[in-house]
Amino acid sequence: MAAETPEVSSAPRTVVVADPDAGRLADNVAALRGAGYAVHAASDGARLAALLSCHEAAAVVADASLLSGLDSEAPLLVLVDLDDPAETSVRPPGIHDCITKPTSPRELVHRTWALIDQVARRRASRQDAEALREQLRLVSAAVRATNDPQEIARCVVEGFGRTFKADHVRLETFEDSRVPRITAAWSAFGLAPLSDDDLPDEDSARRTADLLWAGAETLSTDAGDADDSEPGGGRAAGGTAADGEAPASGIANAASTLAVPMGEGNSSLGIIWIASMEKPRKWSRAELGLIQHVAGNAAHGLIQSHLISSQQQVVKQLQQVVKQLQQLDKAKTDFLATVNHELRTPLTSIMAYLDMIQESTEQRGSAEIHQMLDIVVRNTERLRTLIEDMLSVSRNGLDDSLMHLTPVRLGHTLDLVAAALRPLATLQNVTIAVDPVPEDPEILADEVQLQQVFTNLVSNAIKFTPSGGRIEVGSESHAAEDGSRWATVRVADNGIGISSDEIDHVFTRFYRASNAMSGAIPGTGLGLAITKDIVARHGGRIDVASTLGAGTTVTVSLPLDADHTQSN
Repeated sequence: MAAETPEVSSAPRTVVVADPDAGRLADNVAALRGAGYAVHAASDGARLAALLSCHEAAAVVADASLLSGLDSEAPLLVLVDLDDPAETSVRPPGIHDCITKPTSPRELVHRTWALIDQVARRRASRQDAEALREQLRLVSAAVRATNDPQEIARCVVEGFGRTFKADHVRLETFEDSRVPRITAAWSAFGLAPLSDDDLPDEDSARRTADLLWAGAETLSTDAGDADDSEPGGGRAAGGTAADGEAPASGIANAASTLAVPMGEGNSSLGIIWIASMEKPRKWSRAELGLIQHVAGNAAHGLIQSHLISSQQQVVKQLQQVVKQLQQLDKAKTDFLATVNHELRTPLTSIMAYLDMIQESTEQRGSAEIHQMLDIVVRNTERLRTLIEDMLSVSRNGLDDSLMHLTPVRLGHTLDLVAAALRPLATLQNVTIAVDPVPEDPEILADEVQLQQVFTNLVSNAIKFTPSGGRIEVGSESHAAEDGSRWATVRVADNGIGISSDEIDHVFTRFYRASNAMSGAIPGTGLGLAITKDIVARHGGRIDVASTLGAGTTVTVSLPLDADHTQSN
């Protein structure tokens, strides 16, 4: 029995009817016009093509014999003779349907309406899908626009809630090193928020997320599913939710719940619940795909925000450490400066009185008294040197204006240092040999500080060279590859040397090599640190080469160009 003629919209829709049979054409035109359609008729293929080029047809009703070369985007209802193989084999492109001829007017109208409705539904579905993609694209854009994890979660739950007209949406992350612990919820206007009792506990939620993430699935549950024989009452889109393990059934008292896992790699890190309280909701594959895509963006955003937050915390902690170190360094510098000042004043008096005692003694006392005085003088001088070293350390890096640059003859400076230290070397039975300098180079330097550099190096060599040893001091000038001219001074000894493990630390303040400690060789570990700082202030560099048990060579390179020295 033919279906009743459906109601047609009051707005006329255009239908093009084409049939070579004049009687059948007239009947079909009359039936469609009677149903409210605007109809244009054609009796051949050429007329049909002309009409389609002039009119936007909601549908085309055409005899199968007229379809050759037909080019139309309108849906096509084909009239076929079931006894004619040529007509039944016709497969026109696009959306089409077939109806036998002759057909009743009622059947023709119904099939035409059904075809137009099918196209309208598909168009509406595509428009809805496009609108859905656009709405969720905006949600993903909002997620990518922020590094605040709570804001990311808020954008997701609010975006899902408004897009799908849900009653409740909840996002939660689990205890995980990849993301912060976040909970965000959204409820439709007028609805009370969900309580914790309405939701699966954390273990159940995590188990559900793990199961779904492992299968790349979502889980949709309806209120009636609780009576299903399968534990948990869940239906996973795209496959089973788990291998024999029951997922959480969803939100209590909800007509339907959708569970969407969030994860990265091989494990989940959170879950999103979307609930409808009044009626079940059927989810299309397109909707589920888009939801999973946004959930993936949210997971990526949360991971990224957590990394950025962790890095910022590390940077902040490092800044606090640096600030504390700066405060400690300043306290150390202030302490050294204060101690040096407090020590220098009484020491100056002690040294002055010792000089007076030695000069005012008219009669030589016993050898024992003079020996004791010599010990006091030597130790006083040693204490004065230590104070000077500490003062140099306390001034390190504070004020370059303390340097007084004048032209200095390097060879003359080395001769002065060697002459001052030969008595000490003689006491140690160590020879100091200064190689003659054919051309004594002149450098721009602070003469007092330069003497301190070579005094530290030669006195170190004396301390670490055993009796009978030899110290050689030599200098030369040369041009570097870039055209700059340099003076190089080498202080070499055949003393106890430094191990390869310790040589990198010799310029560290207060550092002393293990053989110096074990040999009870006096020193503070400040000499080389101060020496390196003075050389660097002059634009030069210092290097150490040593072999344990065979000796040490210290090389100082200083620029001969005045401009180069001043720029450094």
